[in-house]
Amino acid sequence: MNDAATAPTRASVVALVGAPNAGKSTLVNALVGAKVSIVSSKAQTTRARVMGVRMVGRAQLVLVDTPGIFQPRRRLDRAMVNSAWTGAEDADALCLVYDASKGQPEGFDALVEKLKHRPARRILVLNKVDTAKRMRLLELASRLNGRLEFAHTFMVSALTNDGVEDLAATLAAEAPEGPWLFPEDQLSDMQDRLFAAEITREQAFRQLSQELPYSLTVETDQWLEFKNGDVRLEQTIFVERDSQRSIVLGKGGARVRSIREAAQAELADAFGRKAHLFLFVKVRENWAEDPERYAPWSLDFNAKG
Repeated sequence: MNDAATAPTRASVVALVGAPNAGKSTLVNALVGAKVSIVSSKAQTTRARVMGVRMVGRAQLVLVDTPGIFQPRRRLDRAMVNSAWTGAEDADALCLVYDASKGQPEGFDALVEKLKHRPARRILVLNKVDTAKRMRLLELASRLNGRLEFAHTFMVSALTNDGVEDLAATLAAEAPEGPWLFPEDQLSDMQDRLFAAEITREQAFRQLSQELPYSLTVETDQWLEFKNGDVRLEQTIFVERDSQRSIVLGKGGARVRSIREAAQAELADAFGRKAHLFLFVKVRENWAEDPERYAPWSLDFNAKG
């Protein structure tokens, strides 16, 4: 019998933490080998922790994508930062993901101080190395290792996949023995309705760029499956003011139609079946002050700063 098939199972919870736009979501997707977390150039796109699952031989890696850690100023900010630290609480390993193409992000000193008191094994991941000079990478690795003790330092590009498999191999090799936490073929813990809403929110962010605040949100109101395997989805894009609704709709409804078409194509690809998406745009003033809006993401409405 093949020794690999009889080797003990291993499982490790690995939390990815860091500043907004460090590339945590892109890295989780690269490690999983499939899209489980949405990505955009807009900071703080990830609002709640997302778990992606990757099998490496007999080892299962549960990769926790957390919201970027920054100085919270609003209720939603506080809930997101709280979610990031909560996602890191039970991790066997903590990957500090750092954007190597930029300078030190705001609030990084406070982040380092908090990490000092975390018992999990720490790993430094310098991301976006495809856009950084080698001497800067070496200097950055030396400086950060001087501030905090790391078991390993990896230099990766989540976008090009450079170094990602080396990181996965090390995480798997150091995973503690134990039963797998998810079925072998499961890629994420996110429910389909929420994931579908996230895909549409991602497209809205990409197409609206800087025209609209990141407080735009999307909810899946209806999920109807047909006998032929097709799925019909009705979703609502919520904004806070009438002027924002006009921006999302676009002239003659052109903008929301473009968002719908792009999201529908990605939904079909993600779920492996034809998707019929219907979008509505509504105003919900101060939705970020409504506790019901936090429940789908498992965010703490009363999180403290």
